Amino acid sequence: MCRNIRTLHNFEPPATDDEVRAAALQYVRKISGSAKPSAANAEAFARAVDAVAAASAQLLDELVTSAPPKDREVEAAKARARAAQRYAA
Repeated sequence: MCRNIRTLHNFEPPATDDEVRAAALQYVRKISGSAKPSAANAEAFARAVDAVAAASAQLLDELVTSAPPKDREVEAAKARARAAQRYAA
């Protein structure tokens, strides 16, 4: 849906509250169509970010998997390699 929202499940170390909130913010920005809400919508926007962050944190806490946790550095290196190949001049 939104390229800036990253997978947060099954990583070692686990996703931080800041990462969950950043993903929630990106999601709310995407569906609202607004990077920064107007003053009239700021309160609703903030409530939506809080609600999405809470739901996301609950989901991450409840998900189970038998797969071994992914390493953030390895996954980041893979993403950089894909980007280099995709955007090679």
